Amino acid sequence: MNKKSNIHFGPGAPSLILIFVVLSMSILGMLALINGRSDAQLSRRSAQVIEAVYRLSEQAELRRAELDALVKEHADYAALLPAGVSLQDGALCWTEEDGLRTLDCALSVLPGPRTAWLRHDMTAETEDDW
Repeated sequence: MNKKSNIHFGPGAPSLILIFVVLSMSILGMLALINGRSDAQLSRRSAQVIEAVYRLSEQAELRRAELDALVKEHADYAALLPAGVSLQDGALCWTEEDGLRTLDCALSVLPGPRTAWLRHDMTAETEDDW
């Protein structure tokens, strides 16, 4: 005797499965949208930070070019240093700032005369609005 039992679903079961699938897909879609917005915001913020860092670095390189020209043209460059630049232990030192980040710079004066980087250190404060 071979007994087969048939499982029979009522007319409401496919509707419940369909509702479950639609809700699951809606939730996954909302999570993807939230994740995409967060990624876009993080990318914009990263681009802003990178631009600020490169802006500070550009200012430091421009100041270095100015000091390099000063050292080449004048033997007594120490008396002609621009504002914000000091001579400490034979090195030309200055700081570039943008409010949140600080770039500490120092150049050594080499024979030639020319300059070389001794220090080019970036420090940053943390922001609360991340």
